[in-house]
Amino acid sequence: MSLTLRTISREQHLAYIQSLPSASHMQVPAWADVKAEWRSENLGWFDRNGELVGVGLVLYRQLPKIKRYLAYLPEGPVINWFAPNLDEWIRPMLAHLKQQGAFSVKMGPPVIIRRWEANSIKQGIQNPDVKRLRDIEADFIEPRAFEVADKLRRMGWQQGEDGGAGFGDVQPRYVFQVPLANRSLEEVHRNFNQLWRRNIKKAEKAGVEVVQGGYQDLEEWQRLYEITAVRDHFRPRPLSYFQRMWTALNTEDPNRMRLYFARHNGINLSAATMLVVGGHVWYSYGASDNVGREVRPSNAMQWRMLRDAYALGATVYDLRGISDSLDETDHLFGLIQFKVGTGGQAAEYLGEWDFPLNKLLHKALDIYMSRR
Repeated sequence: MSLTLRTISREQHLAYIQSLPSASHMQVPAWADVKAEWRSENLGWFDRNGELVGVGLVLYRQLPKIKRYLAYLPEGPVINWFAPNLDEWIRPMLAHLKQQGAFSVKMGPPVIIRRWEANSIKQGIQNPDVKRLRDIEADFIEPRAFEVADKLRRMGWQQGEDGGAGFGDVQPRYVFQVPLANRSLEEVHRNFNQLWRRNIKKAEKAGVEVVQGGYQDLEEWQRLYEITAVRDHFRPRPLSYFQRMWTALNTEDPNRMRLYFARHNGINLSAATMLVVGGHVWYSYGASDNVGREVRPSNAMQWRMLRDAYALGATVYDLRGISDSLDETDHLFGLIQFKVGTGGQAAEYLGEWDFPLNKLLHKALDIYMSRR
């Protein structure tokens, strides 16, 4: 199979994504508009019959002071990762990106390597010898993923610096997902742990209502999000980012991004954004006030979002990143505990990989990033 690669139109790119069961929300053409500070390009792979068989959204970040770029394909490209001739897909991409002035390429193969069921994680948390997800025997292993990793290493790709701790990559290496395919909603609800079921009931009894918001409600979203940022010590994105995200994604597909609020007595207590690409639905950003936690707004909101994802025909509801640390003193432990309560699965992706096209500039970028 001889493949050719060339720049394609956004329309071609989007049509290809729409023909698939799903793809990452960071590989839809509109994601380039969300990341307005990067230059972007839509790549297409064609087979010898001239048929489009793979796509990639590339974001280019210019290095300070020189006209050379970091080329980044977040959670992409969207190609056949298990193809026996993987180098025939990757080689033309590297040649093209080098031509475009890239000194280094970063990509995140959307390939899951292991999965752990919620019960296995719960047992792991109770075991004092278990410190990380990796210490627990996985319930599912994808042998082909190891072959992909081997092939990439042989081609000269280097694995992201963190060596698998999960949050060192730009995108999370470990995520938590609730599978929905071939399951009833009753079954999904039954799989929640007792605390989750109790909290959903508690919110219902207290009269918490969950509503969908629109563009005009993003300022209210921002208010809750900034409260969360102060509490959890992170730097919040500006309101303009979410406005741009809403406009870009929903112009491409009116159902791409949703906004939810959980309110009690007319006051919004928590909020979340949801993203949809084909059968894959993500809980993307979450926010909550410091008050009203006793009526469990977050549990009510997640249950509503999950039901809506199910109604859309989603095969997976993705709660996004978790750390792989199972140490109860770790500041990220509460996050995995909250997500494990949904009875889903933790999944480990192959992580992000780098290819230095110019070793000197790649090294300079590493030094620059470590000082930021």
